[in-house]
Amino acid sequence: MGYSHQVGSKTYQFRDLKDLMAKATPARSGDYLAGVAAGSAEERVAAQMALADLPLRVFLSEALIPYERDEVTRLIVDTHDAAAFARVAHLTVGDFRNWLLSDAADGAALTALAPGVTPEMAAAVSKIMRVQDLVLVARKCEVFARFRNTIGLSGRMSTRLQPNHPTDDASGIAASVLDGLLYGSGDAVIGINPATDNVPQVINLVSMLDEIIARYAIPTQSCVLTHVTNTIAAIERGAPVDLVFQSIAGTEAANAGFGVTLSLLDEARQAALSLGRGTVGSNVMYFETGQGSALSANAHHGVDQQTCEARAYAVARRFQPLLVNSVVGFIGPEYLYDGKQILRAGLEDHFCAKLLGLPMGCDVCYTNHAEADQDDMDVLLTMLGAAGCTFVMGVPGSDDIMLNYQSTSFHDALYVRRALGLKPAPEFEAWLQTMGIVTGDARFTLADALPAAFNKVLLHG
Repeated sequence: MGYSHQVGSKTYQFRDLKDLMAKATPARSGDYLAGVAAGSAEERVAAQMALADLPLRVFLSEALIPYERDEVTRLIVDTHDAAAFARVAHLTVGDFRNWLLSDAADGAALTALAPGVTPEMAAAVSKIMRVQDLVLVARKCEVFARFRNTIGLSGRMSTRLQPNHPTDDASGIAASVLDGLLYGSGDAVIGINPATDNVPQVINLVSMLDEIIARYAIPTQSCVLTHVTNTIAAIERGAPVDLVFQSIAGTEAANAGFGVTLSLLDEARQAALSLGRGTVGSNVMYFETGQGSALSANAHHGVDQQTCEARAYAVARRFQPLLVNSVVGFIGPEYLYDGKQILRAGLEDHFCAKLLGLPMGCDVCYTNHAEADQDDMDVLLTMLGAAGCTFVMGVPGSDDIMLNYQSTSFHDALYVRRALGLKPAPEFEAWLQTMGIVTGDARFTLADALPAAFNKVLLHG
């Protein structure tokens, strides 16, 4: 089925819904690389206007990737909640945008709607929204998850404490963990990307983090960001695994490139649940995504990268995760060229995931060969804070010396909390106060002196 829209005296033709969605996407380098982007700003506007007039019901009858060829499509179709969708079933994409911005779309309404929204619907409406629209609607979405603390409550922003080390040196990792805790970071997860990625090393790192968390009774969770098969093997060997990590994408072929299927992810989730290590909840999965992953694997089926990204959130939603985040600028300028494109992508990803009912965070980041700098990241971080982002990264000095990219630091997380009046997860905030790391006032003030418990460790080992 084709679509068209007239701008002035010229009529633009779009061969199908996939083409219309791609042409309507705000400009980004990955879509040009894939050959699916609009050829001009005028064509992009024509596509956006045609998309705005499109009934939402069309997305239930025209699959961007055929049902028979893709298990992610089958997941989206088979789990769609028609009763939840009924509230907006009569709307066009443009009407849907207007409803989302209205006072009728409050937190309760958006929570009830989430199972009825498909990733393609979320992606479509995001394409005709301004940055301020993406922020406002995402802020209204109320999504929380629990393991040893409660992530995603209103007025709070959590952080992943990311103590990566180029040689997995235990002392270096411990120093970074201490540094992060002293800045109030680590309530989302203390998560390590291992430099040496094998099962024995995963067990060593998981055990080290478990010892730290247990020694100081920290209400948080740990994760070693290894392949899901390594985590399953570590669980089988008795490792104290809290969360199962996996990078995921929005097509079956792209997930195959990551070495995963939906059934494998289910196996991993069941393995983690069997350990019963959560104290306030049982959300045990941690997923990372990013625009461009399907294209980089030549597994995008001609679908634009932002819509592919939104489809990854259907995979995440299936497994009731504690954490999901877009590593927004990590793949590089071939996919998101500069700070402007990274900013837009980060807010799109956050909006789409929240609309779909996910506890969504963002790794506010860029590679050193992108046309971006830390000022761009400050802007995105601030906008995400205003949008109610669930968590961001805390990397020592904002420079990940193992993965070689630029992210956000412990200081950056402290900045956005102070600037916007945000706090950590409540259980973690109470622990910070008990430990003497912060004072009990509303400004989340750090203590002047090193807390006694940590001072003792530094003096005596």
